[in-house]
Amino acid sequence: MMEPTAVSPFTFIGCSELQESLGQQADDEKELAEMLEEVPLDSVHFHTHSYFLRHRFIERVYPNDFAQWVVTQVGDHILGEKLAVVDPFDYPNMEDLREEIISIIDDHLSRTPIVPRVVFGRPFYFHRSRILEVPTGVEARTLGEFRRAVSEIDVSAIYFHMFEAHFRLHREESDFSAWIRTGLGLPDLADRIRAINPYLGSLERLRSSLLTACDGYVARG
Repeated sequence: MMEPTAVSPFTFIGCSELQESLGQQADDEKELAEMLEEVPLDSVHFHTHSYFLRHRFIERVYPNDFAQWVVTQVGDHILGEKLAVVDPFDYPNMEDLREEIISIIDDHLSRTPIVPRVVFGRPFYFHRSRILEVPTGVEARTLGEFRRAVSEIDVSAIYFHMFEAHFRLHREESDFSAWIRTGLGLPDLADRIRAINPYLGSLERLRSSLLTACDGYVARG
């Protein structure tokens, strides 16, 4: 049986990050929460979602800048654990995510007699970034071509189509699952890919999950 061929190909787009310092820093956890209330939402995005673009090959126990800082610079492992389990994909927008992070910090501080602060470590520096699209010249019209492209493409393209499409472009699902659903007419596979949580692991692990979903679908088909 011939595999479905899309009328419009999937065009893979990579990305790079242009960072900007906001000139604001926090020396203790109270200041971190207070400044989080004031910084632009782009900064919340930078320190949570685009964290994965900056650490694309490495999986970390504390998968956002806030959790990393309170553990490695302040030495507060309890708050670090609480912040590490915050899944940005559970929140429909950046404002809700910001409020959840602030709430976790405030609740933690309410149970701590002394505000944990940096002693020998570095302050938390707030940044934001702009994602620049980078054409790859790679296209796919069939599932086989899509699978080969995913296995070879720079992981920044996986970040762009899985993270950026969902949040900054305000789409219901990733570019990958949307194209497989409408372009190839494969809703079952689209649902499997849509169910993949990009937050759980590095971009390389996300690549492996995408390939596994494609391979599993073909094997069952």
